[in-house]
Amino acid sequence: MAIKKSDLYSSLWASCDELRGGMDASQYKDYVLFLLFIKYISDKYGNSEDFAPPVIIPAGSSFKDMIALKGNAEIGDKINTQVIAPLIAANAKLARSDFPDFNDPNKLGEGKDRVEKLSKLIGIFQNPALDFSKNRAEHDDILGDAYEFLMRHFASESGKSKGQFYTPSEVSRILASVIGISPKNTKGATTAYDPTCGSGSLLLKVAAQAGKHITLEGQEKDVTTAGLARMNMILHDFPTATILSGNTLAAPKFKDGESLRTYDYVVANPPFSDKSWSTGLTLGDNGEDDAFQRFSWGVPPPKQGDYAYLLHIIRSMKSNTGKAACILPHGVLFRGNAEAVIREQLVRSGILKGIIGLPANLFYGTGIPACILVLDKENATARAGIFMVDASKAFIKDGNKNRLREQDIHKIVDTFTRQIDTARYARMVPRSEIADAKNNYNLNLLRYIDSSAPEDLQDIDGHLRGGIPERDLDAFAADWQVFPGVRAALFASAGRPGYASLKLPIAEVKPAILSHSEFTAYHQSVTALFTKWRKAITPRITAFAQDDHPKELIHTVSEVLLAAFQAVPLIDAYDIYQHLMDYWAAAMQDDAYLIAADGWVQGAQAREIVQVKDKNSKLIWPELHDYALGKRRFKSDLVPASILVAKYFASERAAIDALDAQIALLEQKLDDMLEQHSGDEGLLNEVIEGGGDKQKITTKAVKARLKEIGKDPDYADEHRALTAYADVLDQQGTSKAQRKADQEALDKKIAAKYLKLTEAQIKTLVVDDKWMAHLSAAVQGELDRVSQILTGRIRELAERYARPLPQLINEVATLAARVDAHLRRMGAVWN
Repeated sequence: MAIKKSDLYSSLWASCDELRGGMDASQYKDYVLFLLFIKYISDKYGNSEDFAPPVIIPAGSSFKDMIALKGNAEIGDKINTQVIAPLIAANAKLARSDFPDFNDPNKLGEGKDRVEKLSKLIGIFQNPALDFSKNRAEHDDILGDAYEFLMRHFASESGKSKGQFYTPSEVSRILASVIGISPKNTKGATTAYDPTCGSGSLLLKVAAQAGKHITLEGQEKDVTTAGLARMNMILHDFPTATILSGNTLAAPKFKDGESLRTYDYVVANPPFSDKSWSTGLTLGDNGEDDAFQRFSWGVPPPKQGDYAYLLHIIRSMKSNTGKAACILPHGVLFRGNAEAVIREQLVRSGILKGIIGLPANLFYGTGIPACILVLDKENATARAGIFMVDASKAFIKDGNKNRLREQDIHKIVDTFTRQIDTARYARMVPRSEIADAKNNYNLNLLRYIDSSAPEDLQDIDGHLRGGIPERDLDAFAADWQVFPGVRAALFASAGRPGYASLKLPIAEVKPAILSHSEFTAYHQSVTALFTKWRKAITPRITAFAQDDHPKELIHTVSEVLLAAFQAVPLIDAYDIYQHLMDYWAAAMQDDAYLIAADGWVQGAQAREIVQVKDKNSKLIWPELHDYALGKRRFKSDLVPASILVAKYFASERAAIDALDAQIALLEQKLDDMLEQHSGDEGLLNEVIEGGGDKQKITTKAVKARLKEIGKDPDYADEHRALTAYADVLDQQGTSKAQRKADQEALDKKIAAKYLKLTEAQIKTLVVDDKWMAHLSAAVQGELDRVSQILTGRIRELAERYARPLPQLINEVATLAARVDAHLRRMGAVWN
């Protein structure tokens, strides 16, 4: 049975992180990622019968050969000489600088310490779930995704100065989407280039968006990071990609003759504000000496290299059709002097198609806000404006970083590609407005898009004379379009134009909204829409089968859901979409990969849970929704026992729940009796064991005391108290015994049922009772939020203007008179 993707990734990271010890994450990642790489190529190409396999694995250089070195006193040197060296010699695209030194005492320690550390590290990747000898990676992407998972975690751990090798995948996906690449406009000869490619994630996202094996080329200054990129390409099944090392600005490696090679698509995340960008360059006063004519619009400042990379990108785009997207710090939009001169030329050229402002603190190398500049040479001279998107406020906190959610990514891409003007978010800005003297080619998004939330204004006249300002109620125009009768039912005129009064007590507002026929009709229409989507998409989900592609499944399901809710008023379709994507990440994805690996029936079978002991050697069972057979615990990841029980054994579960309630009541009764008869001269003092919160009475102690006092009339009261306590103890014991028997019987029924489940039954349990039940609850939650937001604001406004100034003055006067009267009665004179 396949292991869950999330479990595999998290266990990989936990094991690697545990072994890291004192080594910096930025260095340790090289060892971990190399092992993942060698494991992948060994499984996929080790026994290849192709005439010219993309990667050649020489005899003695596979992952199995590394396993054989575990425990060897010379393990580090042998990995270097017997595995890495032959691999490099057999594959021209690999270099020694791509791989770490496995015999480095400064990083790995010496002697036994090094042997143990490397042996354990190799052991991590012996996980059976990482077996790709049958080429499962063709449809699974599990190793490529694991590589990205580990890189993201290492980037997060590496700190600001060393985390720049990785562009967050969420941002990479935006760049790949906004340049317009798709299966419809690409072929094998389509070219994509990243001049500062880091670990290659941006290029791979472009390739994924293209949907076919296009030509990928990239250059990276750091030789170790370039090695990561080469491995990343192979792990994602792009062994033909070309990644070269070197300084892109001073010594670009991709040339046609003496000119820069030009590409269909260029993407980049250059180092922000590179202070040494001009090192090795001969430019002249106006850039005329640059061998590649990149600086005809001007030479960037010596300590600010952002525009140097941008000008290199523009020069690397095909002359009439090239498209590009580049991540740069927000300062490029408004900084002055030499950059202002270049920026004006950029705007005048028409090449700048759009700007997307991103939230701060997204990147691992810096916390400053960044933006995406989208460039397009096609029809540049006819371009009359620049489409601007301010997405700086759309994110979620993720530890000490900010992260774009799935809905944020989708909304940015939809808005940009469709050029949708959206209040406080996006608009097409005419070039004439940018060129106007008041702006003077300053591209700061705040000049063109006011993304701030509307100010909540206090109404002076409302405070003076009472009444809720109609202006505040009009802010809910969208609600009143759907619920016009609700507004009429809640509000009446306050006796003067522009102000309203609440007809009902505040406590009755929410019930009035929820029970109103218009809200009921709206609720029913949204529920019906979800039901319609569910009915339409279920055949696609239930048709999903072994060896199918989970990523294609969620793409289809999510896009249909988003489209279904686009026209629904008051609910943001992207919020509904996010609920689905969150659930996909939390549960559905693992389920889909289990089905893709094992099929519905095999995937639903319960597996035995390994016993786990805590730090005190106490046996614990870490997973929920399990059932027991004796001392063994079982769990089905695809069909949790809770869902199976709810469907087939509801009466048995109800009986156990009733016993639990009865046991709890008896426990409370015992506690009450103990409290009543303890303390000084308490009737149960002789049988109480322990002290404080740990006081207890056992059946054995009660029986012994009853035997001891017999029927002595001097102990009649104690005898009655002990007998009563013993009766409750007996009842509790009987209930617990019955509960244990019932649970054991239910567990046996559960075990038997798992073995008898048909594929149709499993699909119903998973799709209807698990997935769709969760999503239905999420939609209901969004409906509840509509009423909560409206009710909350009405309450706030009603309370704000409930007591006008004259009333407050009268109340103060009344209270002052009462205080004065009290003082006089006490003989005090208040002046």
